[in-house]
Amino acid sequence: MASTWASSLLFTAVRPTDRPTAMRLYLIRHPVPLLPPTVCYGATDITVAPQELQRVLGALSTPPIASQAKLSQLPLGLPLYSSPLQRCRCLAEPLAAALSASALTFDERLVEMNFGDWEQKSWDQIARSEIDAWTADLVTYRPGAGETVLEMAHRVHAFHTQILAARQDAIVICHAGTIRMLLACQRHTSVHDIALHAASTTMKLAYGEPVIVDCV
Repeated sequence: MASTWASSLLFTAVRPTDRPTAMRLYLIRHPVPLLPPTVCYGATDITVAPQELQRVLGALSTPPIASQAKLSQLPLGLPLYSSPLQRCRCLAEPLAAALSASALTFDERLVEMNFGDWEQKSWDQIARSEIDAWTADLVTYRPGAGETVLEMAHRVHAFHTQILAARQDAIVICHAGTIRMLLACQRHTSVHDIALHAASTTMKLAYGEPVIVDCV
């Protein structure tokens, strides 16, 4: 399936004259996973339905309307980074081929937060007292005895620092929590502040839709 789609996608490169000179990151959330929306999931490795992968690949390859052309096109020949979880990998591999990516790297630091014992439980199965405890301590509480937001912030910040040092535009396929964390890295230098900002934001991120960030 992946190789078939890679050969059928058409992309148009963004020319340097089309935008400012700032380094640009294209952050893309993975397709909808095969799991009910009422279920808590993070580091669990969940697959994607073939038709959903087809939908996202088709949307990313559709020529944008004229007014959005400068923002919507995915450039050719950039490095592509991805979470290794299969809901990201299944998109990253055909997309990298279609875009003639200069490199495809699967980076563990991009994985979604690990919710420990909460993973794959319906939210209404999780004790209200546990959710309240997390709400009271967003940064250092361990949901389900898993990962803290602060721990996730440290690894995502390390990735962000490394990618900024490269000073090269890049495409990143990952998760909603990771994208929020990367956006917080643009606003703050303190890892604690990054974690708090990411945990506090209510920004909704559509599946398979690019979020474009210019880094100065």
